[in-house]
Amino acid sequence: MTPSDIPNLPGLGTTWYERGARYWLRRASGALLWFVLLAFFCYIALVLYGGFRTSLPPTVRTVWDWAQVVLSFVALVWGWRVQRRDHHKKLLDPPSPDQTRQAKRDETRRSTGLAVAGRALWLVAAPVAPALAAGCVGWVAAAFAVREYPSEVGARRALERAHQLPGNQKRLR
Repeated sequence: MTPSDIPNLPGLGTTWYERGARYWLRRASGALLWFVLLAFFCYIALVLYGGFRTSLPPTVRTVWDWAQVVLSFVALVWGWRVQRRDHHKKLLDPPSPDQTRQAKRDETRRSTGLAVAGRALWLVAAPVAPALAAGCVGWVAAAFAVREYPSEVGARRALERAHQLPGNQKRLR
């Protein structure tokens, strides 16, 4: 198999095929970047929440803080479960390399508008900002805690279909 036959996946390049040190370095660096962004996101959520809670009476503040702890734990688990279900669904029908690239382009196109709209929503969501941030942490953690991404499965299947010879049903990996 020549390297030019291996599909280039967004974020992974062609390293997904051999799954060597470069592959794991790309996955680890991607996860690290996301968790640094999430740390900043959580900081902003806590600052907004702190601004909201100062307007509450001390008794209500204590009750609200404990409610946030419970809500945050529930949201963390919920975010994890949502991502895992989506991952399993995508593994049943993995995207081809072309579909993966198109989805990445569409996601990039939508992200600017969502970021602008999200600024105003954060002011309204300040009372539950820690729970929202916890849900995002659970979602992202589950996204990176998988053995392989659906795009890899789809690329492997596309590669097998492209190189499958009659009578030869042997898998590439």
